[in-house]
Amino acid sequence: MRRVRVSRREFLTVAGATGGAALLAACAPAPAETEEGQAAAPAMEDVELQLAGWPGQGPELIEGLETFEEENPGIKATWLETPGDYRAKLLSMIAAGTPPDTAFSTDYYTFARDGLLIDITDMLMADPLLGAEDYFIQPQEEERCTWEGRWYGIGSCWVCHHVYFNRAIFEEEGIDPPSNDPDEIWTWDHFVDVARQLTVDANGNHPGDSGFDIENVERWGMNIPYWMHWSFVLSNGGYVWHPDTRLYGYDQPEAIEAVQKVADLVLVDQVMPNSATFEAIGMGFVQLLETRTMAMVIEGSWSMAYTHDMQEPLGTAVLPKMKVPATWLSAHLHTIMQGTKHVDESWKLVRFLSSPYYQELFLVSGLWLPSQTALITEEAMDRWMSLEVHREGYRNIATKWVPDYGHPMYGPPGEGEASGFIWPALDAVWIGDKTAEEALLEATPKANEVLENA
Repeated sequence: MRRVRVSRREFLTVAGATGGAALLAACAPAPAETEEGQAAAPAMEDVELQLAGWPGQGPELIEGLETFEEENPGIKATWLETPGDYRAKLLSMIAAGTPPDTAFSTDYYTFARDGLLIDITDMLMADPLLGAEDYFIQPQEEERCTWEGRWYGIGSCWVCHHVYFNRAIFEEEGIDPPSNDPDEIWTWDHFVDVARQLTVDANGNHPGDSGFDIENVERWGMNIPYWMHWSFVLSNGGYVWHPDTRLYGYDQPEAIEAVQKVADLVLVDQVMPNSATFEAIGMGFVQLLETRTMAMVIEGSWSMAYTHDMQEPLGTAVLPKMKVPATWLSAHLHTIMQGTKHVDESWKLVRFLSSPYYQELFLVSGLWLPSQTALITEEAMDRWMSLEVHREGYRNIATKWVPDYGHPMYGPPGEGEASGFIWPALDAVWIGDKTAEEALLEATPKANEVLENA
C-alpha cells in the first residue's frame, strides 16, 4: 500500500485550488459603473452550518470547528450536541423539515437507501486530495461508505478490537505476553490455555485443578464483552452480515462454532466471569486490570484514551485467531443531510472533517485510529503516537492490524428490528440455556425475514 504524506499546509493549498474557478470569477474586473449606479452591494451574511452528533467528543471537536471557521471565512459551524436517543431526535428534525446540514450518521445504509443523505460521490471524486486512489486505507473505506456504488458519507476514523493486559502479571507468572504484531498472533487454544494459567482461586487452584472454586476466584484470566464476539465470527471464517445479501450469517457453521467458543470461556473453560459475577465486581476495564481482578481484557481501541493514568504497566495485543486474524472495524461517518440549503459549504465541512489535521486531533489521545494512509507513515506516527499513551509496539495496530485484517461492519436496513431475534438468542447461549446451534438456527431465519422485507 502506498501511503500519502499530507501536511496541513498541503491540505489547505489543495483546498484552495478546488475553489479556483470561483476565485477567478470573483477576481474578474467588475463592469464600469454609471453615475446613476454607484450604490455599494450589500455585505454577504455568514453561512451558518450545523453539525449534529452525540455527546462525548471532547474539546478536540470544538478546536477543529474553530480552525475550520478560521480557514473558511464566511462560514460558521455550530456543534449541535444531541444527548439521549440521537437517532430519534435526528429523525424528528428531518420530519419537521429542519434537518442539520451535516451529521454523524446512524443507520447509515438505511439513511442512504431512503434518500436522507446527499450523494457526495461526484464531489469526492473531483477532489484532488480526497479523491486520490490511495488517500484512504482501502478497500475498507469504500466498503463502508458506499451504498449501491455511491458515496453518502466519509468515515471519521477507525476503531477496532484488541487485547489489553496487565504486563506485570505476565512477568510475575513467567508467561510470554501476546504481541501487537499480527505475525506473532496467538491461536485461540493458546489464548484459552494462558487464560487458564492466569485464573486462580483463593486457594491457588486453576480451572481444571481438583478443588478449583469458581465461586471464590481472586483473579480471572480474561474478559470479553459479549457483543465483541463479532470479531471471532470473522476470525473463524464466518460473517455477521453477508457483504452482498446483507443477511445474517449466524446460521452458518463458522458463526455457530465461534459463538459457542466464546460462550465456553464461561461455561466450560471457567476463565471468564459470567454476567452476574461481572456485574457484582462493578469495575470498568482499567480498574479490572489495575486491581489485578483480570489479567487480560478484550476491549475497543477507543478505550486506550482512558488508560493514561493507569498505575500498573499496561500491554496491548492483537486478538487471538480462531482460523484467520480478524477484527471488527467501525466508527461514525460524517454526512450531508438532504434538505440543507448549503450543499457546497457543507461539503467543505465534511471535507475538513476528513483531513489529516482533524483526524490527528483525536489520534493523540488514543481515542481514534487512522483511516487515512498519510497518518500511518513513520513520520506521522512520530507526531501523534507516544509510549505514554499507546504503549510498546502499538504501531502494529495502526499499520498492520487495521489495514490488513480489519473488516468494516455496519448494520443493514432493518437491522434494528431484526436484532430483536438475534440478541435474545445469543443471551440464551451466554448463560447456557441453549447451545449456539440450537439458538441461532432458530433465530436467524426469523431475523433474515425482517431484513428481506426491510
